[in-house]
Amino acid sequence: MQLYTRKEIERIIRLDPSLIKVIEQAFTSLVTKKVTMPPIMRIDVPEHNGEVDIKSAFIEGEDSFAVKLSSGFFNNPSLGLPTSGGMMVLLNSRTGQPLAVLADDGMLTDLRTAAAGAVGAAYCSRKDARRAGIIGTGAQARLQLKALTFVRPIDHVYVYGRKVERAEAYKEEMEKELGLPVTICSSVKEAVAESDIVVTTTPSRKPLIFAEWMKPGLHITAMGSDAEHKQELDHGVLEKADSITCDVIHQSERLGELRSAAALKSPVMELGELTSGRKQARTSDEEITVCDLTGTGVQDTAIARFTWNALNNKGDDHDERSQNEHQIHLGR
Repeated sequence: MQLYTRKEIERIIRLDPSLIKVIEQAFTSLVTKKVTMPPIMRIDVPEHNGEVDIKSAFIEGEDSFAVKLSSGFFNNPSLGLPTSGGMMVLLNSRTGQPLAVLADDGMLTDLRTAAAGAVGAAYCSRKDARRAGIIGTGAQARLQLKALTFVRPIDHVYVYGRKVERAEAYKEEMEKELGLPVTICSSVKEAVAESDIVVTTTPSRKPLIFAEWMKPGLHITAMGSDAEHKQELDHGVLEKADSITCDVIHQSERLGELRSAAALKSPVMELGELTSGRKQARTSDEEITVCDLTGTGVQDTAIARFTWNALNNKGDDHDERSQNEHQIHLGR
């Protein structure tokens, strides 16, 4: 068994088109292969505003799979610490013996979550969507925006954060890294009004976006609600949407935004049904679409295997990938 630190992993793995493709394929496997994916085990630590999740999935025919432990402690920024942490253990599918411990400190979870956001936007949003609204200013707010730029021609960003100083830091960092103009909004409503695609990245316990703000052609990716006590979208948003996609429906009904929806006018689809070509989320540029992401074990197995292979290849294809960081085209 080998142990890899975050520093070693960072030298090989980053958010790029290759990784987004891997996560797209992971969603496809959920509907084209036999996948064993147990319910998420979650340990709440309310005393410190924290939680720990354990996720896993075995994909038929693969020679390894991951068991992941991830944490989110939402008071950590005030302590000068990152919100997320954790590690992944890669196991041999034939023997169950550990192959590697990926002590990534939550990095791989962050990357696979952002990649899933890109996949959701690629299959659900308008192809000409250029204005991105980001709700939140943390790590996912940064990564989700970067992931979006790989699948849509983003040319302006609108961000809302509760703390002005964090929104200003976000603006400065994203403008420097991505070369895109960032406008700080005074409200969530303003960010929604200005955007073609909105990504919510918060651990909010009450709705942030409401049905009366919806406009033709809007797409929303909600990735913050992954527990029974979290909610970013008012139930009316889902009830007004023309198309709703989840990573896994039964998981969204328990942990995601579907908990609050009572009268949906459209059937709910799973992202794997879109990536496999079996269904289509958007049939016109006027439709309103929502993608609810709660995070799945199949994503963790996919990125753990991708990382393990890259580490054992000693990054031979790293330079090639770095020269191929242009917009990629997923979806139909």
